[in-house]
Amino acid sequence: MYKFLELTAADYMTHAPKTVSRDMKMAELCERFEKEDFNTYPVVDGMQVVGMVSKFDLLSCFVFTPARILPRYEDLMQKATADVMTTEFIYVVPETRLTRVLELMVNHRLRSIPVLEGERLVGIISREDVMRALRDCAGAAEG
Repeated sequence: MYKFLELTAADYMTHAPKTVSRDMKMAELCERFEKEDFNTYPVVDGMQVVGMVSKFDLLSCFVFTPARILPRYEDLMQKATADVMTTEFIYVVPETRLTRVLELMVNHRLRSIPVLEGERLVGIISREDVMRALRDCAGAAEG
């Protein structure tokens, strides 16, 4: 397990993460969530990450409030991703230790974290990636 202490996000991240654009309509975003079974997508403008959008963000559009007793589904499906995305988000750099990634995921209940170099998206690291790293290190310790 000592090997895990040395691993970085770059060692286990997905190098070509799927993204969405800020102008993607909610209807298309819903289809992507269903088809690809991801919980979160980085929202990009070119290669720059401008936000994150999750299933939770999508569902929040449908919350009943005193100002919006009955949201119109058709109207909501025409909203752009930029209208519901989270613009302040946690990210890591490729050199971030997996121990720190794990800590961020647990403390903030994150399923995945974008990996940035400057403002450019270079990958994404998920809970499954961290779990795979832990398994690999445990297997190496046994062998």
